[in-house]
Amino acid sequence: MSESVVLDIELNSPISAVWNALTTSETLSKWMMFKTNDFKPEVGHTFQFKDAPGYDGVIDCEVTEVDEPNTLSYTWSTLGQDDVPHATVVTWTLKESGEGSTSLHLEQSGFRTGAHQELGGARYGWEMMLDQLKRELESA
Repeated sequence: MSESVVLDIELNSPISAVWNALTTSETLSKWMMFKTNDFKPEVGHTFQFKDAPGYDGVIDCEVTEVDEPNTLSYTWSTLGQDDVPHATVVTWTLKESGEGSTSLHLEQSGFRTGAHQELGGARYGWEMMLDQLKRELESA
């Protein structure tokens, strides 16, 4: 069994702008806590998120699905609380929800059952980053 972090947010931005914010390396660096990445929206592309304030780790990732502008998915591998590498999957699902608005659904799946600290940390981090994403899109 595994557990997931699931978050939904409504953004007052067109789906194309939200997709761009999720798939452009430069824009990712503006709203994610990781200030360095080498992301490309290409299935099979391996990349890293790193240089986060207060976190000296590196997140190793691989793009597994790109269905522009509807779905983006990638693996997310880091050291767990027991210093053992653990991979989860981050999936973004975008839907137009009205004139110029987008519903964004995030699911990070594959957490080990009972890994409450990891789940809580992931939820906290994503909530913070989604707030930053919303601000980034509103200021664009």
